[in-house]
Amino acid sequence: MDSVHFSRLKDSFLSKLLITNARLVNEGQVRDVDVLIDGDRIGRIESGLSLPRGAELVDAAGKYLLPGMIDDQVHFREPGMTHKGDLETESAAAAAGGITSFMDMPNVNPQTTTRDALRDKYAVAANRCTANYGFYLGATNGNIEEVKALEVGEACGVKAFMGASTGDMLVDDPEVLDSLFEHSPIMVVTHCEHSPTIWDNERRARERFGEDVPLSEHPRIRSAEACLMSSSMAVDLARRHDALLHILHLTTAIEMPLFSSAHRSEKRITAEVCVHHLWFDETRYEELGTRIKCNPAIKSAEDRKALLAALNEGRIDIIATDHAPHTVQEKSATYFKAPAGLPLVQHAMLTLFDLVAQGEISVELLVDRVSHAPSDLFGVKDRGYVREGWFADLVIVDPAAPYKVSESNLLCKCQWSPFEGHEFSASIDTTIINGEVVYGDGVLTGAIAGRRLEFERAR
Repeated sequence: MDSVHFSRLKDSFLSKLLITNARLVNEGQVRDVDVLIDGDRIGRIESGLSLPRGAELVDAAGKYLLPGMIDDQVHFREPGMTHKGDLETESAAAAAGGITSFMDMPNVNPQTTTRDALRDKYAVAANRCTANYGFYLGATNGNIEEVKALEVGEACGVKAFMGASTGDMLVDDPEVLDSLFEHSPIMVVTHCEHSPTIWDNERRARERFGEDVPLSEHPRIRSAEACLMSSSMAVDLARRHDALLHILHLTTAIEMPLFSSAHRSEKRITAEVCVHHLWFDETRYEELGTRIKCNPAIKSAEDRKALLAALNEGRIDIIATDHAPHTVQEKSATYFKAPAGLPLVQHAMLTLFDLVAQGEISVELLVDRVSHAPSDLFGVKDRGYVREGWFADLVIVDPAAPYKVSESNLLCKCQWSPFEGHEFSASIDTTIINGEVVYGDGVLTGAIAGRRLEFERAR
């Protein structure tokens, strides 16, 4: 029987869908199985399943079947900055890239720093997202009572910008930080860079170069030492208060000894790396300039190697994107005026499959760090694994079908990518969210399948 042609599915919800001949990558194993989707859940996982009456068939021969990526760090720019991106456009691009759930950051306008703002953001997202969604409450120097009042499930985490990256969301009052780590009822996640060190480095760069600082100076301005000073402080605070801490987008070799190689189930302090820090190093600034300007900065080839080693050792628990779109015009400014951030959700999984093809990581590790670990650490209910009874958030990847990035196939609202012209070794074949095919045959089906994520992990 011919497999289903996904363009037919745009206006229909399949009650049953059978995926056959898949190479399932799940819970540390790769095995050939069939998977039956029944409604929004996974019904059965075994070999030799028969096609139920009325069900559609997907033949995944020669392809990997994975749980969808849960991206714990994105900036989809809504509300307030929707000329760069919005929940509709960026969640659709994410789904096309194999990301089935995302957690969006609070540095929007108005900022998500109250429980009322958090509720408003969830209301805005309802029935508009292709992928599943969750939102952070942002910490500030003045909202500790909002943090204390937060209930488990209202937010995926409490985000603290312990670095000069987001203006008045910088949390640098020592008493506030101490109270945050003592009282947050859920996980604290941090951006760690030491602002006074960065400001001093910026002053010296201006003295030497004026306003037109070369991008090669970015990893020296946002230096490894600035990262270590801040991440060390966060780790000390978490240990003092026995808090749950997750440090985002690590970039340096010197920070890696802060983190244990034990399994995440044994840790209260965990770490994340982003795909661009695993892929690029500072030699690419000459070619790509502000297109790879991000905070924390992409650093040396040695740092990149150390991140990959820490990932393989278990010191780094999650891989994310930190998707942060800006317009081409905004990114075309000089060093101090060009904003930091890259659009990454559409190509993150493909970047990781290139690393698999190059022997840098295994496909089992890839799935563990993009799907299983975010589910475990954030307490995401019934997602992140391929298990009977769990939500059918699945991705089929074709490792033998190269995918070349061009302006014509970009889906993010900003319409540019640091990967333009690169041909990835694999392609996203199909993305299924809550049992609905949202991407297949190289196109979005138009299904708005995303739901609010449920979070169950308390302090």
